[in-house]
Amino acid sequence: MSAPIHTRPPHATRGGVDIRLPWWALALPVLAFVALLLLILNPADAHAAAEQPAISHLLERLEQLAAR
Repeated sequence: MSAPIHTRPPHATRGGVDIRLPWWALALPVLAFVALLLLILNPADAHAAAEQPAISHLLERLEQLAAR
């Protein structure tokens, strides 16, 4: 009794992987990196942003959610 032979389907690629990423898959990490780099270079801007009531309220809520 012979075993079945599995052949490669005709549409298979012969090497390498062809994956296409959406534009935001690269844009979001780059944007986050730039934002963090700017905060490191000028931390006074981060302190000024925290003094605004809406931003400070949002940051407090984020801290509460992170503490859970």
